[in-house]
Amino acid sequence: MQVELLKDRLLSQYTTLKIGGVADYVAVVKTEEELVQALQFAKQTVAPVLILGEGSNVLCRDEGYQGVVILNRISGYTAKIKNNSETFLTIGAGENLDKSIARTVEDGLWGLENLSSIPGTIGATPVQNVGAYGVEVADLIETVNAVHIDSLEKKIFSKAECGFGYRDSFFKTPAGKKWCVTSVTYALSTVPKPVLHYKDLATLQTENETDQNKIREHVAKVRSEKFPDWNIVGTAGSFFKNPIIKKELFIELQKTYEDIPGHENEFGDVKVSLGWILDKVCNLKGFTKGRVGLYQNQALVLVTEIGATAKEVDLFVDEIKKLVAEKTNIKIEREVLTV
Repeated sequence: MQVELLKDRLLSQYTTLKIGGVADYVAVVKTEEELVQALQFAKQTVAPVLILGEGSNVLCRDEGYQGVVILNRISGYTAKIKNNSETFLTIGAGENLDKSIARTVEDGLWGLENLSSIPGTIGATPVQNVGAYGVEVADLIETVNAVHIDSLEKKIFSKAECGFGYRDSFFKTPAGKKWCVTSVTYALSTVPKPVLHYKDLATLQTENETDQNKIREHVAKVRSEKFPDWNIVGTAGSFFKNPIIKKELFIELQKTYEDIPGHENEFGDVKVSLGWILDKVCNLKGFTKGRVGLYQNQALVLVTEIGATAKEVDLFVDEIKKLVAEKTNIKIEREVLTV
């Protein structure tokens, strides 16, 4: 089967921010073979390649993309029992993350339930080291299968080779961006292992909850109250990373903002809640400028109106970064990638 190539397609229709100019070519690949075909076409035409899943963590430029955009729709869901308490689950990179998590809950496989209702695909999880409510995929990923965009080499990356960090990985480095994830293998548990220490899950912790369905439903409810429906509103979810700052700066901030939430890591630094800072310190919850704003229910979430441009987003984000730095001396970073 020859992969279908679509010409001159607006990238705004393939991203949750609903922003992006025209791409020369768009290829929807459903198998590794089709991926290789699309990459071979790009090589023959000497065109650069951009890999997209569901476009939920990217800001596409207004100028579009002069090259081949590959929409990764590679499917698959295969479980292999390792021992009595652990199962290796391999999922295709193009599978929807939330639907995959729903299936793991149905199968009684513990580990991913705290990531329920996060938009995107499985392939994005190792790239971004996706995490929420005390769980990061770095804690669960066993291996990552990928194809090199230029050489077409196939490689199985170990967890160590993935170079995971906070919302970071090898796949976000210049060398790592040359690899397209085709599947991810997670080590999941058949024994209940609830992670409930985050404040939003406190009621479940009090109840000593070990029902996966209830945990998934609770997480979905919490997220629905904080995040807009990306099928309706232009958004990429949390646009910024929660900053990790020196303990000395955190102590200094506590003198003025004694309720500022923070979690000390193993290195003695403190991860602080940027949503809290944007809301309580900068009074920016619901702040809007033109067709771009911060969501009224969660200041960490950037939203866009129909017709918004990447340039408008960039100007808005720069203003937010400046305001936070002036108020707290914290330099914040984007979580969303510009492509």
